[in-house]
Amino acid sequence: MPLTLRFLGTAASRPTVERNVSAIALVREGETLLFDCGEGTQRQMMRYGISFVPGDIFFTHFHTDHVLGVIGLMRTMQLQGRIDALRVWGPKGVSRFLQQASVFSGERLGYPITVTEVEPGTPIARQGYSILPFAANHRGSAAVGYALIEDIRLGRFHPELARERGVPEGPLWGALHRGRSVTLGDGRTVDPAELVGPNRPGRRVVITGDTRPCDATIDAARGADLLVHEATFAEEDAPRAIETGHSTAREAATVAQQAGVRQLVLTHISARYSHDASELERDARAVFPGAIVARDGMEIDVGYSQ
Repeated sequence: MPLTLRFLGTAASRPTVERNVSAIALVREGETLLFDCGEGTQRQMMRYGISFVPGDIFFTHFHTDHVLGVIGLMRTMQLQGRIDALRVWGPKGVSRFLQQASVFSGERLGYPITVTEVEPGTPIARQGYSILPFAANHRGSAAVGYALIEDIRLGRFHPELARERGVPEGPLWGALHRGRSVTLGDGRTVDPAELVGPNRPGRRVVITGDTRPCDATIDAARGADLLVHEATFAEEDAPRAIETGHSTAREAATVAQQAGVRQLVLTHISARYSHDASELERDARAVFPGAIVARDGMEIDVGYSQ
């Protein structure tokens, strides 16, 4: 089952020639989830082939570089004749923000919008996965990150062993794979433990939004397949990161290391590193080898760990 992230905007605070402001599209088996929607996001969606009909928009917080693009996006969806409901999620204040955004979008929208204030630690259940909001630490504002957590998968079925035990291919294989014992025509009972391996974890993808390093991120990202962590500054600007409620690349890498994630991608890059982010990458790789700095348009396919 494909699970892909497309980085639509990787800049901090303001766009640059190389980078637009914050937005990430996550596509899971054709379902598109949008995380943040900075100014110009709809143009980035066109540029990088992301559908204009996302089912959900998740806001991490309400600073303008993360939200301003939703006004134009909602208007475009109206012009394209959208009728399906748009689900909008965010920390405390998201309802008030959407009311204000709707005023700027012009005429009354022709599709319903459901708005939900998320509670850190309370998962949003979906078919085959859940979205877990967690508390971020960003200049005292109501800010959250999100973890997409897939359901546990069935263990691997071994067809060669089934044949050896005389289990005919067909419905009995399916029953065994789902954990049910079966009785064969000769009276023998076959237990699923004989033919099916242990359950396997689904994938976990964590997106922090803007934040200082914090325990909540480490907990949410524990064993994650992918952590997308903001890295606004290099280590030489660590005091500035503390002052503004952001993280350095080294701090983000330390979070990844402590959480034991498989892959780390850095985003929300200050304009001073927009053209050349090699310093950020070096800082991060000193702690977490293999860390990479996202660029606009980058696509990452998230595979299964087992």
